[in-house]
Amino acid sequence: MGKVRIVTDSTSDIPEEVKKRLGISVVPLKVLFGEETFLDAVTITSEQFYEKLAQSSVLPTTSQPSPNEFSEVYERLIAEDADSPIISIHLSAALSGTYQSAVIAHSMLEQEADITIIDSKSASYGFGLRVVRAAEMAQAGESKERIIEEIERLERSTNLYFLVDTLEYLQKGGRIGKASALIGSILNIKPILSLDKDGVVLAVDKVRGSKKAMARIIELLKQTYGDEPVGMTMAYSFSKDTAEDLCELLKAQFNVQEMNWTTVGAVIGTHTGPGTSAVFMYRM
Repeated sequence: MGKVRIVTDSTSDIPEEVKKRLGISVVPLKVLFGEETFLDAVTITSEQFYEKLAQSSVLPTTSQPSPNEFSEVYERLIAEDADSPIISIHLSAALSGTYQSAVIAHSMLEQEADITIIDSKSASYGFGLRVVRAAEMAQAGESKERIIEEIERLERSTNLYFLVDTLEYLQKGGRIGKASALIGSILNIKPILSLDKDGVVLAVDKVRGSKKAMARIIELLKQTYGDEPVGMTMAYSFSKDTAEDLCELLKAQFNVQEMNWTTVGAVIGTHTGPGTSAVFMYRM
């Protein structure tokens, strides 16, 4: 049996150099500005996306990869080494049909293949972390079973919270209710958002002002992790300032053993907007 191969989609928001170093195969989603179509993290970078978003008179939309786009990747990996198992980890099925496209692609393959397709029930680095850890273990020669165990452990032990400047993008994309969008637009109310156990956007709390929102995030994370050793990834969309402020507060309050940064890519950014800051915290 060959080394396990890891596949994901572009919404995992894994930095480019990490994807290349670990040999992660990525199937891109698409971002559409009117008649223009871009491949997430392929023909448009996150920086280019937010610049275009600021200048565009129309809000972008997104679309999932087709089953054919997944099957092409699976067939390439099988051709390279038919004995290598494949683990394919994807954006929450509650937010996108990407996972279902991967499942259909597997069923379309003419030859038998050892492919495990996982609905992350998460988004951005909430599952990008699992993809990276899986790829590190695959490079080290770990078995498919051991890698899947670690993916499941990280799923159980990871919490994410994110702040947005406006709920307009989530509301227009159908990811959150109109009432919540209205509340977020008045009185400087800052919703603290997360994903529930099914991978659906959840408003955890609403507080007034960014400082109180950050303090509440720390309080929520303390309830889960206390003084345990944790890893942490910070993510931001256009401006890093809020994420940096939150990062400094978190480092002062938690036993952080591992620290990383990433940017919120074009597809996730389409639905959260340019003022997004997020923390992904997990047990070591």
